[in-house]
Amino acid sequence: MMKYLSAFCLILTMSLGALSVAVDEKPLADPVKEAQARELMKEIRCLVCQNQSIEDSNAELARDLRAIVRERIALGDSPDNVRAYLVDRYGDWVLLRPPVKTSTYFLWASPFLVVLIIALLLINRNRQAAAPAPLSDAEKEQLKALLEREP
Repeated sequence: MMKYLSAFCLILTMSLGALSVAVDEKPLADPVKEAQARELMKEIRCLVCQNQSIEDSNAELARDLRAIVRERIALGDSPDNVRAYLVDRYGDWVLLRPPVKTSTYFLWASPFLVVLIIALLLINRNRQAAAPAPLSDAEKEQLKALLEREP
Protein backbone atom coordinates (compact mmCIF):
# COMPACT_ATOMS: atom_id res chain seq x y z
CA MET A 1 0.00 0.00 0.00
CA MET A 2 2.80 2.40 0.92
CA LYS A 3 4.50 1.66 -2.37
CA TYR A 4 1.43 2.77 -4.34
CA LEU A 5 1.01 5.89 -2.21
CA SER A 6 4.64 6.86 -2.86
CA ALA A 7 4.21 6.30 -6.59
CA PHE A 8 1.04 8.39 -6.59
CA CYS A 9 2.78 11.25 -4.73
CA LEU A 10 5.69 11.11 -7.16
CA ILE A 11 3.40 11.26 -10.21
CA LEU A 12 1.40 14.10 -8.64
CA THR A 13 4.56 16.08 -7.90
CA MET A 14 5.93 15.58 -11.40
CA SER A 15 2.65 16.69 -12.99
CA LEU A 16 2.48 19.98 -11.07
CA GLY A 17 4.78 21.57 -13.66
CA ALA A 18 2.05 21.20 -16.26
CA LEU A 19 -0.24 23.33 -14.14
CA SER A 20 2.17 26.27 -14.14
CA VAL A 21 1.79 26.97 -17.87
CA ALA A 22 -0.59 29.80 -18.62
CA VAL A 23 -3.75 28.79 -20.42
CA ASP A 24 -5.64 31.21 -22.64
CA GLU A 25 -9.21 30.70 -23.62
CA LYS A 26 -9.02 32.20 -27.11
CA PRO A 27 -5.97 31.37 -29.22
CA LEU A 28 -5.87 32.86 -32.71
CA ALA A 29 -7.64 30.88 -35.42
CA ASP A 30 -4.67 31.15 -37.79
CA PRO A 31 -1.95 28.76 -36.52
CA VAL A 32 0.83 30.82 -38.15
CA LYS A 33 -0.28 34.00 -36.38
CA GLU A 34 -0.74 32.10 -33.12
CA ALA A 35 2.83 30.80 -33.41
CA GLN A 36 4.06 34.37 -34.04
CA ALA A 37 2.15 35.60 -31.01
CA ARG A 38 3.51 32.79 -28.81
CA GLU A 39 7.10 33.51 -29.86
CA LEU A 40 6.61 37.18 -29.08
CA MET A 41 5.05 36.36 -25.71
CA LYS A 42 8.27 34.56 -24.74
CA GLU A 43 10.16 37.86 -25.16
CA ILE A 44 7.79 40.05 -23.13
CA ARG A 45 8.31 40.34 -19.37
CA CYS A 46 5.42 39.93 -17.00
CA LEU A 47 5.39 43.24 -15.14
CA VAL A 48 3.99 41.57 -12.03
CA CYS A 49 6.26 38.50 -11.90
CA GLN A 50 9.23 40.40 -13.42
CA ASN A 51 11.39 37.39 -14.26
CA GLN A 52 8.78 35.42 -16.18
CA SER A 53 7.56 35.91 -19.68
CA ILE A 54 3.91 36.70 -20.20
CA GLU A 55 3.55 33.30 -21.82
CA ASP A 56 4.49 31.55 -18.56
CA SER A 57 2.72 33.86 -16.13
CA ASN A 58 -0.79 33.46 -14.75
CA ALA A 59 -0.96 37.05 -13.50
CA GLU A 60 -3.95 39.07 -14.64
CA LEU A 61 -1.74 41.72 -16.26
CA ALA A 62 0.07 38.98 -18.20
CA ARG A 63 -3.29 37.76 -19.51
CA ASP A 64 -4.11 41.30 -20.61
CA LEU A 65 -0.74 41.62 -22.36
CA ARG A 66 -1.26 38.27 -24.10
CA ALA A 67 -4.63 39.53 -25.31
CA ILE A 68 -3.00 42.72 -26.63
CA VAL A 69 -0.30 40.72 -28.43
CA ARG A 70 -2.88 38.42 -30.02
CA GLU A 71 -5.12 41.32 -30.98
CA ARG A 72 -2.28 43.26 -32.61
CA ILE A 73 -0.99 40.18 -34.47
CA ALA A 74 -4.53 39.36 -35.63
CA LEU A 75 -4.85 42.90 -36.99
CA GLY A 76 -1.76 42.30 -39.12
CA ASP A 77 0.96 44.02 -37.05
CA SER A 78 4.40 42.49 -37.32
CA PRO A 79 6.08 41.22 -34.13
CA ASP A 80 8.45 44.22 -34.33
CA ASN A 81 5.50 46.63 -34.40
CA VAL A 82 3.85 44.89 -31.45
CA ARG A 83 7.14 44.95 -29.54
CA ALA A 84 7.53 48.68 -30.30
CA TYR A 85 3.94 49.32 -29.18
CA LEU A 86 4.58 47.61 -25.82
CA VAL A 87 7.92 49.41 -25.35
CA ASP A 88 6.25 52.76 -26.05
CA ARG A 89 3.62 51.94 -23.47
CA TYR A 90 5.74 50.27 -20.74
CA GLY A 91 9.36 51.16 -21.57
CA ASP A 92 12.31 48.87 -22.28
CA TRP A 93 11.64 47.07 -18.98
CA VAL A 94 8.82 45.11 -20.66
CA LEU A 95 11.39 43.24 -22.79
CA LEU A 96 13.13 40.25 -21.24
CA ARG A 97 16.21 41.20 -23.29
CA PRO A 98 16.24 45.01 -23.42
CA PRO A 99 18.33 46.57 -26.21
CA VAL A 100 21.75 48.05 -25.45
CA LYS A 101 21.42 51.80 -25.83
CA THR A 102 22.32 54.86 -23.80
CA SER A 103 19.19 54.66 -21.67
CA THR A 104 19.91 51.01 -20.75
CA TYR A 105 23.69 51.16 -20.18
CA PHE A 106 23.21 51.12 -16.42
CA LEU A 107 20.83 48.17 -16.68
CA TRP A 108 23.40 46.16 -18.63
CA ALA A 109 26.39 47.32 -16.56
CA SER A 110 24.83 46.87 -13.11
CA PRO A 111 25.77 43.18 -12.67
CA PHE A 112 29.39 44.01 -13.47
CA LEU A 113 29.31 47.01 -11.14
CA VAL A 114 28.00 44.87 -8.29
CA VAL A 115 30.77 42.30 -8.82
CA LEU A 116 33.38 45.09 -8.99
CA ILE A 117 32.13 46.70 -5.77
CA ILE A 118 32.18 43.36 -3.94
CA ALA A 119 35.70 42.64 -5.20
CA LEU A 120 36.92 46.07 -4.04
CA LEU A 121 35.33 45.59 -0.62
CA LEU A 122 36.99 42.18 -0.25
CA ILE A 123 40.38 43.53 -1.31
CA ASN A 124 40.08 46.46 1.10
CA ARG A 125 39.03 44.10 3.90
CA ASN A 126 42.05 41.86 3.26
CA ARG A 127 44.42 44.86 3.31
CA GLN A 128 43.05 46.04 6.64
CA ALA A 129 43.28 42.57 8.13
CA ALA A 130 46.82 42.02 6.83
CA ALA A 131 48.36 45.10 8.47
CA PRO A 132 49.06 44.29 12.15
CA ALA A 133 49.08 47.11 14.66
CA PRO A 134 52.56 48.12 15.87
CA LEU A 135 53.61 46.98 19.34
CA SER A 136 53.31 49.43 22.20
CA ASP A 137 56.35 50.21 24.36
CA ALA A 138 54.99 48.00 27.13
CA GLU A 139 54.51 45.09 24.70
CA LYS A 140 58.04 45.57 23.37
CA GLU A 141 59.41 45.39 26.93
CA GLN A 142 57.38 42.22 27.63
CA LEU A 143 58.63 40.64 24.41
CA LYS A 144 62.23 41.55 25.22
CA ALA A 145 61.89 40.08 28.70
CA LEU A 146 60.40 36.86 27.30
CA LEU A 147 63.17 36.51 24.74
CA GLU A 148 65.89 37.04 27.34
CA ARG A 149 64.44 34.29 29.56
CA GLU A 150 64.55 31.69 26.78
CA PRO A 151 67.61 29.37 27.01
